[in-house]
Amino acid sequence: MTTPILLATGNPAKQRALRDLLEGLPLQPVSPADLGIEADPEETAETHEAIAVEKAVEWSRAAGMLAIASDGGLVIPSLGPNWQSRYTHRFAGPAANDDDRRERLLQLLGESAGDERAASWVEALAIADNGAPLKSWGLRGSEGVIAGESEAGPHSPGFWVFPLWYFPELGKYYNQLSDREKAELGDHWTALRRLVQDYFKNEHPFDP
Repeated sequence: MTTPILLATGNPAKQRALRDLLEGLPLQPVSPADLGIEADPEETAETHEAIAVEKAVEWSRAAGMLAIASDGGLVIPSLGPNWQSRYTHRFAGPAANDDDRRERLLQLLGESAGDERAASWVEALAIADNGAPLKSWGLRGSEGVIAGESEAGPHSPGFWVFPLWYFPELGKYYNQLSDREKAELGDHWTALRRLVQDYFKNEHPFDP
């Protein structure tokens, strides 16, 4: 017998990522579209983990069931106050498309080189049930660099910055990495999968 769990996002790519975290567990992932529900979390908290909790709580309350949510962003230390990871998707404005976001990021980095282009990813995950938070994590994953425009990788489907996020030790962009290579780099989703699997196997109570 499986327990339904809501993938608390309307983004198909994020739904796939969340679904992968739950593989092999006695859970049945469902999407908001499957249930015909909507939610609009404020996402006003100061950290990714707190925002992920907001999302999980709001969506689980709307669905009346277990829910899992995430929030993440790119960390670029050299940009200082000109960059906040919480606004990675929204920093270029509400009307911006993925090409606009890539172009604007490269403008912000300008002629910087080397360590000035270092970039890592922070990702947070939260689980809630019927509006009550149960568990949350926040962690930073692997570190690469933001490639210059002339070096940008192929614009395959996925998050807008991945074709610019380059890992010199492998000679690949993030959207070109295999699952094995991501794990070797200390990828955020690989680490979160272990935490989620451990939580549901050892901490979370399931009905008999």
